[in-house]
Amino acid sequence: MNRLRITNVRRVDFPEDTTELRIENGQFIESFSSLEAVRELDLGGRLVMPGFIETHIHLDKACILHLCSLSEGTLEEAIAQTSQAKRQFTEEDVYRRGAKVLEKAISQGTMIIRTHVEIDPGIGLTGFRAIKRLQRDYAWALDLEICVFPQEGLLNNPGTEELLCEALESGASVIGGCPYTDSDPKGQIERIFELASRYDCDIDFHLDFDLDAENMSLPHVIDCTRRYGWQQRVTVGHVTKLSALAPERLSEIGQALAESRVNVTALPSTDLFLMGRGVTHNVPRGVAPLASLNQAGVTCSLSTNNVGNPFTPYGDASLIRQANLFANISQMGTANELNQCRQWISGDSARLLRRQNYGLNPGCSADFVVIDARDGATVLGELLQPEAGFKRGVQTFSRPEIQLLRPGLTEMEH
Repeated sequence: MNRLRITNVRRVDFPEDTTELRIENGQFIESFSSLEAVRELDLGGRLVMPGFIETHIHLDKACILHLCSLSEGTLEEAIAQTSQAKRQFTEEDVYRRGAKVLEKAISQGTMIIRTHVEIDPGIGLTGFRAIKRLQRDYAWALDLEICVFPQEGLLNNPGTEELLCEALESGASVIGGCPYTDSDPKGQIERIFELASRYDCDIDFHLDFDLDAENMSLPHVIDCTRRYGWQQRVTVGHVTKLSALAPERLSEIGQALAESRVNVTALPSTDLFLMGRGVTHNVPRGVAPLASLNQAGVTCSLSTNNVGNPFTPYGDASLIRQANLFANISQMGTANELNQCRQWISGDSARLLRRQNYGLNPGCSADFVVIDARDGATVLGELLQPEAGFKRGVQTFSRPEIQLLRPGLTEMEH
C-alpha cells in the first residue's frame, strides 16, 4: 500500500501558509488508515498545484512539418497539407510522434488530456489504433481521453460515419465535429448530436474558425444542446468569430452559452498563427474572449491544439506557456487575472471534462506538480516550470535545478 506524507508544503489555493498533505492508495486523504510504512517527503516550502489538464490537442498529426510545405499560413492550406500528409501515416509513425508530444506534456506537468483523432476513409482507424496504444502505455503518467472527429467532412465524405461508430464502439469516449469543412454544416451538427445520443458520449466541436461574425454555427449548437438535453456535455473549440463580435452581441451569446451550459476552449497559439491573414494593419488577435465568457458564467479552458504541424508550426506542450500567452494577448496582468488563466488549465478544465475527483482535497486523485514559486500567479507570470510531478501519488518526472557556471570554476567544482 502506497502511503505518503508530504510536509512543509504550500497549496496553491492557500499559498500563505505551509501545511501537510497525506496520500493513500493514490488519493489525498484526511488521515492514514495505518501509520505502517508511511513515507515522508519534505518539500521545503515549495508550492503544490493540481496536475494540469489539456482539453484539446491533436496527437495523431503532431510533428509532421517534414511532410508538409507551408507558404500561405492559412487554415485552408493547413487542412490541405495535413490531408496530404496523412496518406503517409502508419500506426507506428503516429505512435512515435504522439509519444514524443506526450512525454513533453508529462514533463510540463500535464496529467489529463483529451486528444482529438481524425477519422475518415483515407486514414481509416490507423491513427485511432495508435492513440489507443498510447492511452494504455502512458496510463502511469496521465489519463488520455479520445475524441474522434471528421476533420474533412461527414455528410460529404461517405464511409466516415461508419468509421466514427466503429471507433466509438472500440474505446473512443467523445465524438467531435468540424462543421466548417462539411457541405452541410448544420446537417453535420445535427448528425453529431444524433450519434452522441446513440452512444451516450460528450461532444467537442471545432467551430466558427474565422473572423466573419456572420453565419455563425454556434447558435445552432446551442439550440441542439437544449433540444437533445446535452447540457454540460458539449464543448466548442476555437470559436474565433466571437472575437469579432460587438460587446452587446457577445453578451447575448455568452448568456446563451451559460444557460445551455456549452463550454468554450480557446487555442491561442493556433488561433494567433492562422487568424488575420491578409490584414495589413490593425491585425486582429482572433482569439476567443474567455474573460467575457467566464464573467457570463461559461465554463472555459485553454489548450495547446497542435504541435509542429501546418496549423501550429511550433510548441512544447506546456500549458503554463499557453496560459501565459493568453494572458499577454488578453492583457490580463493582475494576480487575480493570472490565477483565472491558471484555472483555465486546471480547475475549470476539470469541470469542462466532468472530472469530479480533481484537486488537492481529501478524496481527490493525488495528481499534482511541485513548483518553486510564491503563488500561482507567479508561476504563470514568470513561466516557472514544475520540478516534479506525481500521478496517483507516484512520482512521474523530475527536473534538475539549473546551475550557473561562474568563470574560473569547472562544472565539477560547482
